[in-house]
Parts: sequence; structure tokens; C-alpha cells
Amino acid sequence: MQVEKNWAQNLTYSTTEVAYPTTVAEAQRLVADAAQVKALGSRHSFSDVADTTGLLISLERLEQDLVIDRERQTVTIAAGMRYGAFCQQLHEAGFAIPNMASLPHITVIGACATGTHGSGTALGGLGTAVSGLQLVTATGDLVALSREANGEQFAGAIVALGGLGVVTQMTLDIIPSFTLCQDIYRDLPLAVVEQNFAAIMGSGYSVSLFTNWQQEGFHQVWVKRPALNDAAPATNFFGAQAATEPVHPGARATALAANCTGQLGVPGHWHERLPHFRMEAMPSIGAELQTEYLLPFDDAVPALQALAAMRQQIAEVLLTAEVRTVAADDLWLSPAYQQCSVALHFTWKPDWPAVSQLLPQIEQALALFGARPHWGKLFTIAPATVQGLYPRLPDFQALLQQYDPLGKFRNRFLDRYIFGA
Repeated sequence: MQVEKNWAQNLTYSTTEVAYPTTVAEAQRLVADAAQVKALGSRHSFSDVADTTGLLISLERLEQDLVIDRERQTVTIAAGMRYGAFCQQLHEAGFAIPNMASLPHITVIGACATGTHGSGTALGGLGTAVSGLQLVTATGDLVALSREANGEQFAGAIVALGGLGVVTQMTLDIIPSFTLCQDIYRDLPLAVVEQNFAAIMGSGYSVSLFTNWQQEGFHQVWVKRPALNDAAPATNFFGAQAATEPVHPGARATALAANCTGQLGVPGHWHERLPHFRMEAMPSIGAELQTEYLLPFDDAVPALQALAAMRQQIAEVLLTAEVRTVAADDLWLSPAYQQCSVALHFTWKPDWPAVSQLLPQIEQALALFGARPHWGKLFTIAPATVQGLYPRLPDFQALLQQYDPLGKFRNRFLDRYIFGA
């Protein structure tokens, strides 16, 4: 039996049973016959959100066609499709989605189910584009849910952590294809960010600040902006200077810059600029762990000040940290639920003993701001505290009971953070 691990190799799944159905009907039979089931996406979650002691089902071998409804302005995709392949095909048809994560390597359905997001003060998380989904319930039945037919309850079914069933198909809203440029700036002092945070983060379609916390301030600023009349990037950005060569946000920037999407103001299609990394290249740094917390946008500056106060401890185990923004949404378990948010992301060295010692200190510093952890990343916040961060948690618990009364899709993660067991 093969031991299954996640992408980062920090998690060994609690089962060696993995099925790869090639049809939805086969997936239905597998779910109906299993005692415990979880869907397996690109294995990019660092937490055990997708773990199970029963059967893991990967839908990567389903036929990966997409169907565009030009009248409704939607696209329907099969489970297992990754953003890189999906977005390339969507662009070739003349369409786009408004937002993408920094990695195009992850599955669309898995990203939406865990509350994954891109960046942009006016852009919601990836799940906000979802208008319909099809899932296999615990009995093996195929059920269709939609924004139109299921009303408010649909907002609880998108960021569902795999708890409702195995999602086999998803429909997303689409917009016309568009073009972006990506400008990089170096060395933005923390004091400047404190004084101009809203203006800085709102200066582009999407903006990311990077720091290794070895010094106060940000060693890189990534600004993704509309490509208008081939306008050249500004040479000065709030005092930061434009980069003269491509960079990588991680520690080994020079060696890995070729893995990143096009920079230096060169126009590119939306799916070639919204992610930080190219589909055909290694994502991020590789050997790493990740953590992320979302908190109210208005608390961004004091939260950054709190992190700066402990930057020496953070820098010892950090590869890079990123600051992004996410618009508020109404998805029940979204970390941006009903609050415009700032996302504080940490890419750690692959040293869980050291990271696990540091996370409680970071979480204590951010607790004042009601920081919500990303469901697919690593965190140590007490389950009761996590539960208290989501006003619609009782409604979500009821939704799980409705679709999975016997708990076929429950696992230790859901037991801890959703049911408090």
C-alpha cells in the first residue's frame, strides 16, 4: 500500500485507500459504498481539512471539459480541473474570471471549498464567483445546488470544507477577457505603509506586499494593474523604486525568478498575471509550510505593527510573508465573511517544531483583531475560538446535518473546528 502525502509532505493521510473514478456514476457508487469519504484535490492544503480514515476520492481523471453559457455568462467545469488549465481554455474562448490565487496549480473546487482567495480590495475570494455546483451526497445521489434555486443556503454550501459531499461539477460567473501588467517595486518602509495603507493597497487591480521581517518594511511590492495604452510602470511607488529585473518573493529570489509570472510592466493576459507563479513552473518555494490569517481591513496597520514587534522571532523560521486584501463576502465559512479583510500570509521553512512554537505567539498578537485562520493552512488557535469567529456556524452545522446526517464526510478536522468534538 502506498503512503499518501500532501503537496508539502508535512501531512501523511490517515488512509492508503485512494480511488480515481473516471465517471460521475463511478464516483457515486464509491461514495455510496464507503463508510467514510473525503474528496482529494491538488493536495495543496497544509492542514488535515481533507484527511480521512476511510476513502479518499480524487476526481482528476474525470473528463475535464468546460461548458460556457454565453447568455448567462457562466462556465461549468468538472471536478479535478486546475486553474492553470481551466483559465487557459476560458481565455481562448474570450472570457475570464475576476480573481485567481497566487498558484494556478490548485483545483478550482478545492480552492473554493477552503475559502482560498486572491488579492484586491474590490475582489472577493474565489468562491464568490460560484453560482452553482453538483455534488454526490452520502447516499450516492447526485444533487444540484445553485444561487438561484437555493437562496441564502447556497452561501453555506460553497466554503463547505468537503462536508456536504463530493463536488463533481461547479458553475462560475465569467467576464470578458482582459489584460494586466505586473509592476515590481523594492524597499517600501513600514512607516510609509502605516501612513498610506489604504492608498497603497488600492493602487492596482491587485497589490501584494512581501517581507522576510529581517528588517522593518517590505522588500517587494507587486502591483497588478490594467494594461492601458501600454503605459510604462512608474519608477517610484510611495518611495519604493521600480525593479530593473524579475524577482521572486521568496528567499532565493534570483534563482527562482523564472518561475514567476511576467513582470516589469509587460502586458499579459489576465491568467498570466493574476497568479504569482507560472503553471509550468514550481509553485512558491517548494519545501515549505504555510499559515494565513484574515482580519478586518481597518485593523491592518496595528496588526502589522504587532508583527513588526516580534519580527526577529518570525524571521528565524520565515521564508517570506505576504500582505494582501480581500473584499467582504456573504459565504458562511469564508474568512472574509461580512468584513473587508487584510490577509497576512506566512511561508515558513519546513520546520514544524519551530513553527508550532511560534504560531501561538503570532495568534495571541492577532487575537485582538479577531483573526480568522485559512482553513487549508496551519494554525493552532483553539477550536472554540475558531467557532466563535463565524456567526453562521450554527446554520452551517445544520446544513451538514441535513446533507450528511450520518457523518460520512466528517473527519477529525470538522469534528474539532465545526462541531467542537
